Amino acid sequence: MTKNPGNEPTDDLPAEPVGNDARDTAGDLSIGEVAARTGLTIDTLRFYEREGILANPVRRGPGGRRRYAEHDIAWLNMCIVLRGSGMPIPAIRHYTELARAGEGTERERLAILREHKTRIAGQIAQLHQCMDLIGYKIGVYEDYLAESEPEPEPGAIL
Repeated sequence: MTKNPGNEPTDDLPAEPVGNDARDTAGDLSIGEVAARTGLTIDTLRFYEREGILANPVRRGPGGRRRYAEHDIAWLNMCIVLRGSGMPIPAIRHYTELARAGEGTERERLAILREHKTRIAGQIAQLHQCMDLIGYKIGVYEDYLAESEPEPEPGAIL
């Protein structure tokens, strides 16, 4: 796992935990603020926490309210991309568990991402076939309608 001197995740690897001592206190955010910044609902954030796909345990502030840091948002954004691309929650949870385990799990994490990328490539190929068929059918209907509609008379106002 690559870390920078501030103990925050770097751009070359996804935001991954390195233990509770790595928590940055800058950007102490409420669950509502995280929801607004990520586009997730508060219920989804709570669900992700229950499902174990947050990189680090959610801190609690005074009164037991959830508090998040910037690296939590970075991790959530990666999870949003993985979910949006069809990765199942159990696979994201497994990836998260490996990330929590830290160094020595990079090969397995790479395998998970490569497998998912292959699955996405298959879906994209299938969607291209769908687009080709739909494009063909649009052409058929456009040709049919163009042939069946009468030609406007010369000088007609359109």
